[in-house]
Amino acid sequence: MQQFGKVAVMMGGNSAEREVSLMSGGGVLAALLAKGVDAHAFDPADKPLASLTSEGFDRVFIALHGPFGEDGTLQGALETLGIPYTGCGVMASAIGMDKWRTKLLWQGAGLPIPAFEMLDDASDFAAVEAKLGLPLFVKPATEGSSIGVTKVKAPGELRAAYEEAKKYDPLVIAEQFIGGGEYTCAVIDDAALPTIKIEPATEFYDYQAKYFRDDTVYHCPSGLPEAAESRMRELALTGFRVLGGRGWGRVDFLMGDDGTPYLLEINTSPGMTSHSLVPMAARVEGLSYEDLCVKILGTAHVG
Repeated sequence: MQQFGKVAVMMGGNSAEREVSLMSGGGVLAALLAKGVDAHAFDPADKPLASLTSEGFDRVFIALHGPFGEDGTLQGALETLGIPYTGCGVMASAIGMDKWRTKLLWQGAGLPIPAFEMLDDASDFAAVEAKLGLPLFVKPATEGSSIGVTKVKAPGELRAAYEEAKKYDPLVIAEQFIGGGEYTCAVIDDAALPTIKIEPATEFYDYQAKYFRDDTVYHCPSGLPEAAESRMRELALTGFRVLGGRGWGRVDFLMGDDGTPYLLEINTSPGMTSHSLVPMAARVEGLSYEDLCVKILGTAHVG
């Protein structure tokens, strides 16, 4: 596929999600090579971004996760270099990586989100437990892959959960528990793919369940009634657009016991591993992993 030119598959990096990124990037690289794309691995932990220009790369498939990969930093550098790249631009990437500011924008747009409180060293942890109820979740604001996330189930446990999350980010969120199920919806080229219902065997959909365990159950189609399926897809597109999203991404949801969907967070550089969700939804639409990678590559842009 000569129309893409020389393609760098950006993977690895230095974030806490390096291992997952290498798995995602390895899969993308193999898929693009299988489709005849002149694709090459590029790890920014090993070489400077200026090498993209000196080595003659024409576009970048971003398979980095976490800070410096999906937070707008890399996107800004690629804009400066004038190299087209996959995924969201600088603004949407930066906001999407920050769960707190994402929630504020969604809240301001009138979209349904779980109740939450920001935590710091001076927080009245007992008051937060009482306000949000138990169980609740505690998470770093700018990490992905459920890194640093704790489910607080008993009174008095919130401070310890906060201290754990603070290891990864000074911004820490306490979030209301919504117990009607976990769902996700991918967006590609301004269209929503079928939703997926996630049933982890673990306490919640944690790092191991996402990438390594084989006992997580995924339902795609999700089994939602037609109206609820359409509603969740519409919310995914709206939530994506509110943040200025483009190219591709994934919006995660929690379902209330009453059937109300709540937007949880957005992924502007979703995983592309063997366990990942976007390829799963694409298959239901008749799109193979290889064709999905080519489709995403075709959305690459600059500016």
